[in-house]
Amino acid sequence: MTARWVVDEVAPVRDLNVEWEPISLLFKNRPDPGSDRYAGSLRTHRLLRVMESVRTGYGNEGVFRAYWGFGTRIHHDEQLFDFDVGEVLSGVGLDTAHAAAFDDASWDTEIRARMDSGLELVGQDVGTPIIAMDDAEGARVGIFGPVITKVPPADESLRLWDIVVEATRTPSFWELKRTRTEPPEFGDRPGRVPAAST
Repeated sequence: MTARWVVDEVAPVRDLNVEWEPISLLFKNRPDPGSDRYAGSLRTHRLLRVMESVRTGYGNEGVFRAYWGFGTRIHHDEQLFDFDVGEVLSGVGLDTAHAAAFDDASWDTEIRARMDSGLELVGQDVGTPIIAMDDAEGARVGIFGPVITKVPPADESLRLWDIVVEATRTPSFWELKRTRTEPPEFGDRPGRVPAAST
């Protein structure tokens, strides 16, 4: 939902250039192989391998296309385990040969390095999403969140973005939180992959 918020409502108005980076819940949470979270964490980790392979041929825009395609299948079609990776890649205009990375653990080093770079900005006691940006002096800063259950209307989305920017760039700010009382509302299924950056 945070990605849809940024892509659909914020980036076009705030002239953002979004760089997409991986975070592996398999690496981060280390679920026990016998737990109910293991299979999903492993599946999404393997999709990250595919996205890093895509990055080598298509750059950041390709990663975004793959992420959007996989996310649509998982969240809108509710098919975490029931879609063909190559079919999704083809559907968003990417070479299906990158699907071979799904079972290729050699991509794990790159995933871990990119993930660790993000976690260095926010610490280990967070999850996803992480947003990073430069502060007023040009230093890279990051924050965990915002965790949202639906994309706010346009004006609210921009106000929320401006708050996140100010909080992230304030060195003494650390945390706001409240307990979630509603599930995510993913909105309409995206009809196409939008432009990756503006």
